[in-house]
Amino acid sequence: MLFSLRFAALVAVAASVQANPNMVPDYEVKLLLNPTAVLGSDNKLTSAVRTAFGMPTSVTKMNVQFLDKSSKEIYNAGWSPRIRKMEGASDFELTYKKRYNITGGDIDAALATANAEGFDAGDTGYDAQVEWGYTKQTLSISRQKTGSGSGYSGMDLPGTSNSRDMLIDEAPDKFDDWLFNNWGTGALAVARIFGPVLAKRSVGSWSGLELYIEVWPIRDAAGTGIEYVVEASFKTGSRATASAKHDSLIAYLQGQGWFLAQDSLKTQLIMDRY
Repeated sequence: MLFSLRFAALVAVAASVQANPNMVPDYEVKLLLNPTAVLGSDNKLTSAVRTAFGMPTSVTKMNVQFLDKSSKEIYNAGWSPRIRKMEGASDFELTYKKRYNITGGDIDAALATANAEGFDAGDTGYDAQVEWGYTKQTLSISRQKTGSGSGYSGMDLPGTSNSRDMLIDEAPDKFDDWLFNNWGTGALAVARIFGPVLAKRSVGSWSGLELYIEVWPIRDAAGTGIEYVVEASFKTGSRATASAKHDSLIAYLQGQGWFLAQDSLKTQLIMDRY
């Protein structure tokens, strides 16, 4: 009896050792800027903003669209399949992103939830990132793929049929079989485009970190005009750095009169308004 108990305990220990640990995320702090304070009449960053962060007048364009059923079945399940074209790139970036809400700042609890659902440190094809907004944090786990840009010019994105085909052809198993076998590709087969949105990125630096400021012209709630979403962001591999610099960047932006005390919800706005 004693031997069997010891054996069972050893088996349990071995199983716990074999279980993969949680993914190790990097961190992207994303803070909104007040568009009326940082954009000129041409809807470009003012010279004061560019000077403050050492940004050139040149920008990088990026065209982005999401695919989902009109019912937003994929988005409501926590996934976002995206196609993006970066200026100067020959191919399309395909991203399959799974989101987990972080409650009360407990990042490790969200990582544990993701682990329980199959996203662990053994998943080398996936990247984990904590998106750290003004008050809200989200754990995003992404799989990156590539779609051929052959036959497309400039910043053009594929139409509905070709977008479906690209995302179906490259769909990772975890996305495809999330709710049941072939759930993801089945939804994509009847999906439509949300977007596209042609954003512009400026690159500079702040407090020793590379800083991006992106200007996103998103359809307004009425559907008759454009609302400009301006987002400043930086990335770091350190949770402590993300926390400290998050607070100090807010303080700096507030001091300049540029800060918008809201969380950035670009994807949600695009899904709601297109």
